Amino acid sequence: MPKLAIHGGDKTKTTPFGTGQRFGAEEAKELLEALEQNTLFYHFGQKVKTFLSDFNHMYQVPYSVATSSGTAALHVALGAAGITVGDEVITSPITDQGTVIGILYQNAVPVFADLDPYTYNLDPASIESRITPRTKAILVVHLAGNPCDMDPIMALAKKYKLKVIEDCAQAYLTKYKGKLVGTIGDYGCFSTNDFKHISTGDGGIVTVNSGLEEDYHRTHAFADKNYRRMGTDVSRAPESLAPNYRMTELQGAVGIAQLRKLEWICERRSQLGLALNAGLQDLPSLSVMSIPEDSTCTYWFYMFRLALDNLTCSREEFCAALSAEGITNRMGYIPDVLYMQPMFQQKQAYLGSPFPFELSEVHYNRGDCPNAETILQTAVQVPLNEFYSDQDILDIIAAIRKIALYYGK
Repeated sequence: MPKLAIHGGDKTKTTPFGTGQRFGAEEAKELLEALEQNTLFYHFGQKVKTFLSDFNHMYQVPYSVATSSGTAALHVALGAAGITVGDEVITSPITDQGTVIGILYQNAVPVFADLDPYTYNLDPASIESRITPRTKAILVVHLAGNPCDMDPIMALAKKYKLKVIEDCAQAYLTKYKGKLVGTIGDYGCFSTNDFKHISTGDGGIVTVNSGLEEDYHRTHAFADKNYRRMGTDVSRAPESLAPNYRMTELQGAVGIAQLRKLEWICERRSQLGLALNAGLQDLPSLSVMSIPEDSTCTYWFYMFRLALDNLTCSREEFCAALSAEGITNRMGYIPDVLYMQPMFQQKQAYLGSPFPFELSEVHYNRGDCPNAETILQTAVQVPLNEFYSDQDILDIIAAIRKIALYYGK
């Protein structure tokens, strides 16, 4: 049995991980053209329009709207879907804060459903158990690029007349049974934050999947103070409140160049993730993320779970040993399920006020989503990058296997 590096043995990873340049001459060319327009406002320039046109072609959707962030994209979709005061929106307890911000800004109430223990995504049966007369939407999160099981979720939406919003911030070009996620629900929401598959620094996109022009106009307006800017027509007579989440021409310019790289980025990440699965799936002391049948994952990060009953170490010891082997990692994805945050425990979205939580009978208690809680207590996350070499992946596999076999019962 090889001696672990943390115990003085040889380190598995002795060479740097592969790196690459995300931005280059292509982005610079588009940025210069944006500046030469003599306007950086999306309505007068051509870069945001071109970015969206290219995205629509890639995703085969009729309409999309640009926003200032992925969080903004989700808020825009919720506003366009008509989510309002006192409504309930069912979502995942393992996600970024951005998933729930828009719900609360619409003065609606987040309701958390449990997850499948192997895909880390929403469990349709748990979703149905949370539906009440106040439920108006399901906000699915395709975590780490892994698609949710959308068929039963869409069936629930049809049965209960609910809107479906897809959080695709981590799931570019992910496919569920041959369909691109973000095109299955009523709206798909994407992020171009600097830490996603492609980056414009910050930014977002909302796909409008109904194909209805009025739906598109409503979504477009909600991202721009409910002003209606279509073609040469501008109407500044909003009938209700909406934020200013406009994308600038600079973001759009970078996005044009970044989109050209997206297929390669996602294909490479998928290859690397599948290689990790193949190298680890036989270990009885851990489980790899399960991908739905006939679907693809584009691995924004790689996360596996430890079967602690089959190990003689704790997760903390496992992760420390993995770091010593030269493999960057962290425990879980977020520290705890969202509903255990002070904001939810105190039911205080706005300082000094219980609104909008007081409009619902929803409570947030430890144990509400046992699978989700267990996932976060047993998961280990390893970063993944399209610039990693095949040898990098072999080194990650070797290090994890070395530790798993050393501590295995």
